[in-house]
Amino acid sequence: MPYRTDRIEHLLSEGVRDKVYPGAVWAVGDSGGVRARGATGVLDPDEPDVRMRPDTVFDVASLTKILAVWASTGALWEDGVLDLDAPLGTFWDEVAGHPLGAVTARQLLTHTAGLPLRAQLKNLYGTDPVAVRRGVLHEALNRPPGEAVEYTDRAALILGYLAEHLSGQPLDRLCEERTWRPLGMDSTRFGPLPADMSPRCAPTELDEDTGNHLKGTAHDFSARLLGGVCGIAGVFTILDDVAAFLRYMLAPATARTKAGFGTEWIAQSLTVQTDNLQPERGLFWHPAPGTTREQDVWVHYGFTGTGMWISPAQDRWAVLLTNKLYCTRDRQLLADVRNAFRGLAFSQ
Repeated sequence: MPYRTDRIEHLLSEGVRDKVYPGAVWAVGDSGGVRARGATGVLDPDEPDVRMRPDTVFDVASLTKILAVWASTGALWEDGVLDLDAPLGTFWDEVAGHPLGAVTARQLLTHTAGLPLRAQLKNLYGTDPVAVRRGVLHEALNRPPGEAVEYTDRAALILGYLAEHLSGQPLDRLCEERTWRPLGMDSTRFGPLPADMSPRCAPTELDEDTGNHLKGTAHDFSARLLGGVCGIAGVFTILDDVAAFLRYMLAPATARTKAGFGTEWIAQSLTVQTDNLQPERGLFWHPAPGTTREQDVWVHYGFTGTGMWISPAQDRWAVLLTNKLYCTRDRQLLADVRNAFRGLAFSQ
């Protein structure tokens, strides 16, 4: 399997030089494990002697949607507890009689539920988590379900609430029991981080309230509002844990330990589920920009500067973790690096 390690290292080092991010860690592998990995740059520009390391802890932002919500939803589906195509109101009393009651879990997973596009939780519902939950679950739709593909954080937030309802557990405990601990992802958890983990966490954006960069506390405002645990964001993890997750996804049947989700959930998720609607979506995953169906490369990104890719057809995965938000909110700079990284990681 050809990995262009030198070109990947050069690409990511250029990103440090161009101030796209202070530092980055990356890995590429297959169902057999990690085949190449590296780290470049610094943890924090204010401490130039502290290098970025493979065990750096990252706020992975929307990768939470995969590592927590998608995985937990898959476990509940494979348990037979969740019907993806049943209107939520037929089995969830909290949404029965409200607009969300007509939506299905599959529509939430494909971003076709017609939800409002912005979270705006505090502005709309205040700061009480109970009031936020009630407001989100009872909110009017933006458009009829199934009409369009429109990415919204609310889909993952609602699925997180649904997973808690169906499992009878808080989302963080459900993730730990069904996904993270079985796969040996022992450094993966929702924030805020404990004192022993915070020093090796990559800082993100400047917090205007404190004058310091966020470190060990989720950048995402919705996650902070809800105490650190929500479906939108809030997970912190390390390179090896994401690698273990992706490796399992390529070969769940032969894995030594099993997560709650398995082969059927993965296969369904990494298949286009949106018919003729654009952009194409699987279940939370989507085809990587610039790739063909034959290449079969799927991706999910995180706003803080993270991304992970997987291709069952090529038996390959890749992960790139950066703290881009320390430097800029400009999306295009990192998008260019991500696409180039994906091209090198999945080159034939």
